[in-house]
Amino acid sequence: MMLSRYLPILEWGRTYNRSILTNDMMAAVIVTIMLIPQSLAYALLAGLPPVVGLYASILPLVLYAIFGTSRTLAVGPVAVVSLMTASAAGAVAAQGTAEYLEAAITLAMLSGVMLAILGLLRAGFLANLLSHPVISGFITASGILIATSQLKHILGITAGGDNWPSMLGSLASSITETNTWTLAIGIPATIFLFWVRKGAKPALQRLGLPARAADMTAKAGPVVAVALTIMAAIALDLGDKGVKLVGAIPQDLPPFALPSTDLSLIQQLWVPALLISIIGFVESVSVAQTLAAKRRQRIEPDQELVGLGAANIASAFSGGYPVTGGFARSAVNFDAGAETPAAGAFTAVGIALATLFLTPLLFSLPIATLAATIIVAVLSLVDMKTPGQLWRYSKADFAAHVATIAVTLIAGVELGVITGVAVGLLLYLYRASRPHAAIVGRVPETEHFRNVERHSVFTVPHVLSIRIDEALTYLNARWLEEYVLERVAERPELRHVILMCSAVNEIDASGLESLEAINHRLGDGGIGLHLSEVKGPVMDRLKRTHFLDELNGKVFLSQDRAFAEVSKDNGEPPPPVDHYLARGMI
Repeated sequence: MMLSRYLPILEWGRTYNRSILTNDMMAAVIVTIMLIPQSLAYALLAGLPPVVGLYASILPLVLYAIFGTSRTLAVGPVAVVSLMTASAAGAVAAQGTAEYLEAAITLAMLSGVMLAILGLLRAGFLANLLSHPVISGFITASGILIATSQLKHILGITAGGDNWPSMLGSLASSITETNTWTLAIGIPATIFLFWVRKGAKPALQRLGLPARAADMTAKAGPVVAVALTIMAAIALDLGDKGVKLVGAIPQDLPPFALPSTDLSLIQQLWVPALLISIIGFVESVSVAQTLAAKRRQRIEPDQELVGLGAANIASAFSGGYPVTGGFARSAVNFDAGAETPAAGAFTAVGIALATLFLTPLLFSLPIATLAATIIVAVLSLVDMKTPGQLWRYSKADFAAHVATIAVTLIAGVELGVITGVAVGLLLYLYRASRPHAAIVGRVPETEHFRNVERHSVFTVPHVLSIRIDEALTYLNARWLEEYVLERVAERPELRHVILMCSAVNEIDASGLESLEAINHRLGDGGIGLHLSEVKGPVMDRLKRTHFLDELNGKVFLSQDRAFAEVSKDNGEPPPPVDHYLARGMI
């Protein structure tokens, strides 16, 4: 069992049979058809030769099948990681050079090692540093950047830029150089692929094709676009008319490659590699968990780190670049009936065969077709609804979301991620340093206590009940002390303060110090400090200190009991509810 924890293949491999094999192979055929044009396109996005995308889709799938825990996750090149690879590698070398390819391979190696180490240390929780608003903002901005970067291939012009303003400026200055033939290929290909995404399945169903068959056939739309544009390029001799073609692709299996050991290069790439690792892991785990839940399966996030790490290391040694689990191909893999990670290994075999025998057919493939494939894929990532939803629900999350989008578009992907994480952490620290607390009173005819500003409750003048809705830590210890003493100063008739601790899960050393200070200040003023509804683990820690011995009040099991006891005046119970109604206290 211990071995199968680190080698999940030993677990699902024990129950493997002919029926599962058939389903896995069928899914592999469908995913292979989809993955070939995607791999070529994403390598283009990363600034690499198209064949590198194929290399990154072979051995990584095999290694993930051995070490990964998701039954249906399809690993390979994805749009966001390809963009981050282009950004990182472009900072150290020029595209098209051997140094650029070496940087991409080294990124895969660094990313793989980092992921594997994090997995072995069971540090998957680190991905929680990226909140959903930050991830959503980053992916949206990345989708916009990616789509913009591919417009030059649709137009057939030369343009560049590392951020959105420079990309738009470069496109605008070169727009007069648009190649009409390239545009004639790129625009129809883009329109066709958009139609395939939404309209092909209903059209095929109207022709009598079953729903599942129609869906799987529609997923092969990019292959149809590839075939049609290749035929058009050959028939019209588009290569001689200025249309850029893929050209010769090596007919070989992935070569053995060695990542760079140059320390200066590693120093330049380790931060981008870490960001690629975290973004790739979050994206991959999100997809894997979503698909696993549909079949009531589960994944192990820490082992997923190991699986993705192994896949990236394999990509590095086979001439590829960073990879992760992709949503589109994983969804296709799931819908096609894949039951185990073996489907990914079979897909790797299909990609290897395509690399050996089909690459000559891609010689006349227009680059514009690959650009259209990328644009259609990434525009589905652009989410225009989330900002409005976040604005209505949480202004802090909206700020993190918008900051991530803005910085990613203006300053690039790396600063965008770092800004998103920084803003998210700062907002969290701000909220934690000013937690919610409320003065509470008893709801008439019940034992419940609620916020005096929200409910009709009754209180007594000489008792102040405060409910604290956060753990007491160094972040808010000073705030608590000031809050309590300010409320006390407003009530000269006060004789008792009750801190209702039902929501306090922890009291650290700083929080304890503030409680001690409050206790001493109240004691000096002749006011008793009481605690109610203290949780067991918190009470266990308090018992190991002198605080309970020095407390000038009591610790009560319930707020109702505390209020009933300290409300007594000269040994008499508090007046009836009518007393408070007559005085406008309810």
